[in-house]
Amino acid sequence: MDRQRTLLALGQKMHAATVAEDWKTLAAINTLMATALPAMAQQGSWTPAERAALGALRQLHEQALVRCEQASGALSVHLHGMRSNKEGWLAYAVDNSFTDIRT
Repeated sequence: MDRQRTLLALGQKMHAATVAEDWKTLAAINTLMATALPAMAQQGSWTPAERAALGALRQLHEQALVRCEQASGALSVHLHGMRSNKEGWLAYAVDNSFTDIRT
């Protein structure tokens, strides 16, 4: 597969994984890019079409990074809320276990 098609395919997969919030796939694509891009660069000069595909991939990667940071922030807020309400969660769990015993 030529470099342009490889870059475009990586971009499509990255975009789909970002939209789906498929963090495992995004991590795998990121790892693949870390090894594939330097290997591609060693193949010689980039054509204008390859540079355009590389630029599009870079932009998609930046968008994926922003989405990951947003999701991480939301998860952090959620976990903080759970920690703040830990006593309430425990009381609810204990109350439910006594309800199960009484029935």
